[in-house]
Amino acid sequence: MTLDTVLLAVGPRDADRSEQLAETVLEVASPADATVVLAHVFTDDEYDDVLDRLEFDERLEEADPDNVAARHSTIQDLQSVLEEHDVDYEIRGAVGEHGPSIVELATSAGADRVVVGGRRRSPTGKAVFGSTAQEVLLSAPCPVTFVRHDD
Repeated sequence: MTLDTVLLAVGPRDADRSEQLAETVLEVASPADATVVLAHVFTDDEYDDVLDRLEFDERLEEADPDNVAARHSTIQDLQSVLEEHDVDYEIRGAVGEHGPSIVELATSAGADRVVVGGRRRSPTGKAVFGSTAQEVLLSAPCPVTFVRHDD
């Protein structure tokens, strides 16, 4: 299987692991000369908070999810790493529940691989709170690489 497109999905809690995510996506995408889709998924509340924090004027068209994602610091950090390694990329944003939105982005981007981060959680924690990474692992249209970050 050739890799043409790798989706790297991040959310609001991934800033502390952006270096690990960048290393992993480079390991996957660089040898295959794949394009990386940097995707940031926001819940409705997270999106509203980011719009306020980044001082977007919601009346302007610039406040679409792709542009909001492009201005987010985690995406900018990852973008710098990809540029440094001459990896082609595009930036996508989405608003909705994290797991289903990542799966939808992977499908719409035609991703051949998805890279997501997550934390080690107890079985009870997963059952009570759910797991975005678990949902992506089970529902993605392609293989998923999970980058674990221990809290």
